[in-house]
Amino acid sequence: MVELKVRKFGNSLGVVLPKEIINRLQMKDGQALFLIEAPDGGYRLTPYDPVFAEKMAKAEEIIERYRNTLHVLAR
Repeated sequence: MVELKVRKFGNSLGVVLPKEIINRLQMKDGQALFLIEAPDGGYRLTPYDPVFAEKMAKAEEIIERYRNTLHVLAR
């Protein structure tokens, strides 16, 4: 567990992530992080976008279902 302190940045509040956390998340300046509410009422901070993952899973399902059709169309 890492304790983060909330600080004022202009008119907003924010947290500064320690360098070791940024390295572990493989983040770069300007990249998005997602704060996800967990079923237990807590929160998770992650570079993983669950909405995008759902869309990709659906796309993979469609690609698998129509693999032959897509192969013919790609010619």
